[in-house]
Amino acid sequence: MPAGSPPRIARAASVVGGATAVSRVLGFVRDMVIARAFGASAAADAFFVAFRIPNALRELLGEGALSAAFIPVYNEVLVREGRPVALRVAAAACRSLALILCLVVLAGVLLAPLLVRVIAPGFTAVPGKFELTVALTRWLFPYIFFVGLAALLMGLLNSQGHFLTPALSPALLNLAMIAAALWLSPRLAEPVLALAYGVLLGGALQFLLQFPVAASHGLRLTEAAAQGERAVLGRMVRLMGPATGGLAITQVSLFVTTLLASFLEEGAPSHLYYAFRLIHLPIGIVGVAMATAAFPTMAAAAARNAPAEVRATLLTALRGALYLTLPAMAGLIVLRVPIVHLLFERGAFGREATLTAADVMLAYAVGLACYVGNRILAPAFYSFQDTQSPVRAAAVAVTAGTLLSLLLMRPLGAAGLALSTALTSALYSALLLRGLTRHVGNLWDAPFRLFLGRVAGATALVGALLALLLQRMDFLELPGLPAKVAALGGGILVGAAVFVGATALFRVEEARRLLRGLKVGRSGPGRQA
Repeated sequence: MPAGSPPRIARAASVVGGATAVSRVLGFVRDMVIARAFGASAAADAFFVAFRIPNALRELLGEGALSAAFIPVYNEVLVREGRPVALRVAAAACRSLALILCLVVLAGVLLAPLLVRVIAPGFTAVPGKFELTVALTRWLFPYIFFVGLAALLMGLLNSQGHFLTPALSPALLNLAMIAAALWLSPRLAEPVLALAYGVLLGGALQFLLQFPVAASHGLRLTEAAAQGERAVLGRMVRLMGPATGGLAITQVSLFVTTLLASFLEEGAPSHLYYAFRLIHLPIGIVGVAMATAAFPTMAAAAARNAPAEVRATLLTALRGALYLTLPAMAGLIVLRVPIVHLLFERGAFGREATLTAADVMLAYAVGLACYVGNRILAPAFYSFQDTQSPVRAAAVAVTAGTLLSLLLMRPLGAAGLALSTALTSALYSALLLRGLTRHVGNLWDAPFRLFLGRVAGATALVGALLALLLQRMDFLELPGLPAKVAALGGGILVGAAVFVGATALFRVEEARRLLRGLKVGRSGPGRQA
């Protein structure tokens, strides 16, 4: 079976998606605990803004640019020179990254007041809010040291075909934050500091979970790189430059959103955070899982100079991701108020916060398919060691997005900022699709358009059905939590069944593959054999 075949990618994606689902469920528990304790208060705003700064650098230096440079080069060395040489390159990359991250952490701690003043200047108008954000930023910066190294280990393990441990590691961050919020927070004079301590502990645990597994796969950090391997490492660093630039442009967009939100009403940064956390569930379970599973395969095919294999793998991942994402988008749009109400409305998070966060969630959800698609499209460029094309596309999209944010924030508030993010993501998708034609040919061909039309038709049917069901009940007035859970869960199950049935009737191959997988699961391995 070819390395990029749909069953193989589906199996890898299911492992990553399942582990990511565990982490996302724990993430929702974490956010429920935070919402109950802090709501959309000034303390919550301070934490979410402070966490955004090191989290952005984590994506920039760790999971983003490093993966874009490391995985293609590592796979190329693996294919051409063998595993021992590739592992020595990986060890050298790990040592170099550790030094870079130490310098970044030191700079972040020293420059925290300046960073907060730049990213959230509106906080200076609220007594104590700016100072609290600075303190939280300083505590949170060391997190990127641990999680950046964990990201490199993730790339190494994924290239070796090991997906489970890296995908499970983020669950440790959520567990640490939940424990800190429940146990430590009530014992501190400034309760929100407990969340920062939980983040630090979670980051360290993510690294410590993966390192023994990487060592069992042959990684030896004390093994020095030879002269030729240092040249490979230099090429990796040169690839990181444009990749970092592209991701920096994306992070600038997030910082602009945070900056503008700091000038809106109190709670706007928190509403943006809670809403995007819900949107991030399908992004993580579907988009990240598919990209994580497909990227090493695409990189290996590109190293063999086989663009047709890259194209086949890319289309498999993209079709599978969109098949799962479009109905999720319909569900999040139609059921936004019940979902936010059920997950967050308790304690300090009241009805007004629920309705505001639901409006923001609607605006974000418009771009869900593009968020997920971009997670898969960008690594296709990196497979060919082309880190410059996504930079140019991101620069155009973010410039347009910044103008949209300024136009929409006053009439729509936080929802306007979310909508500009969705529209920016759509523009970025279009630019990536156009740019990929140089490497793999036209992806927007007749078969793909036919697939997308059939899935979109089934999605519209599901959305209409869910809207009809919601219209017939007053969800917010249902008696008790069990009734609300049953109503929401039942609606989601009905919508999923209708979608799968409709796409099967429309002869969508992904639906048939899903039904075959369910049939195999029911029959058991013994009967199937």
